[in-house]
Amino acid sequence: MVKQQYPRLEVNLKALKENVESMVNLCKTQGVEIAGVTKGTTGLARCAKMFELGGCKMIASSRLEQIEEARDYGIELPYMLLRVPMISEIPEVIRLTDISLNSELSVLQALNEEAGLQSKTHEVILMADLGDLREGFWDKEEMLEVALEVENNMENLILSGVGTNLGCYGSVLATEEKLAELVVIAERIEKATGHELKYISGGATSSLMRVLDGDLPKRVNLLRCGEGILLARDLDIFYGYDMSFMRQDVYNLKAEIIEVKDKPTHPVGELAVDAFGKRPEYLDRGIRKRALIGIGKVDYGSMEEIFPKTCGVNIIGASSDHTILDIEDCCEDLKPGDILEFAVNYASLVYLTNCKNVQIEYIED
Repeated sequence: MVKQQYPRLEVNLKALKENVESMVNLCKTQGVEIAGVTKGTTGLARCAKMFELGGCKMIASSRLEQIEEARDYGIELPYMLLRVPMISEIPEVIRLTDISLNSELSVLQALNEEAGLQSKTHEVILMADLGDLREGFWDKEEMLEVALEVENNMENLILSGVGTNLGCYGSVLATEEKLAELVVIAERIEKATGHELKYISGGATSSLMRVLDGDLPKRVNLLRCGEGILLARDLDIFYGYDMSFMRQDVYNLKAEIIEVKDKPTHPVGELAVDAFGKRPEYLDRGIRKRALIGIGKVDYGSMEEIFPKTCGVNIIGASSDHTILDIEDCCEDLKPGDILEFAVNYASLVYLTNCKNVQIEYIED
């Protein structure tokens, strides 16, 4: 078997646990519990363990194989399936998870039947689409009817709450007004069923803005949080929130230089499309020193999603397996074999942890 050192992603487990504790404690001041979302690291069990040790209410992922890995690792928290279940995977949903997000009556009926076959009860949260246009009931009358059907006719399911997703597809902000709509829906269902719901789940990391601003509707009591714990960069970069109380050094990407040459900055010859069928634009800056590193789009997705830590190093292009750097103004004399470090964001983290060519190294101090 080939043994390679690079590219490598370093994971600081101590820093991750500190982030979990910081976010759990912040949310607790407003009566909110956290479902720790592990899919951003492809469900790495050692990362999931930090969610448990840091105080999360449950472990959440959209992928059953990630939940199974965490279970096999010995993490004993309840497990939530984030993505509406596929009917084809219902037996595994009941076997592996304790609670799931739902928006289809036929899926709920299948969950109820399978839970009976496995002699289990399964909790469900009904999802309301408040305008982001991903999963959820658009017709709130239908949502109420389905809630009553679960409550009255599905003896193996527990109607535990309602939830919503905001920002992931339609980029709709999780405003106080939007989340108040969810509370209204919850209270209407509570009135119809005659009991209080256990959870009103007000979204994901994007809803943390309401916690930070102190205007989260009081009955919202569960958030499904991934990026805001794993990296804590989005609210800082896109919305200007001060996230200095969180550690943003949990993940560190390392890649090795494989070539250093002086070359033109504009391709020479008749231009067509690149390896991905695109027609990039090139700025002619004359001859400049360039470096290649042994990592590419297959490993991290998009070159815009990784960020060199060495001064004077700029990413100017990438193919499947190579990343091209301008190092003309670099503060160091770089050569083949040198290792460069990069910060990452959520999009690149998902790729890197899902790529078998990227080595994972855990740091615990």
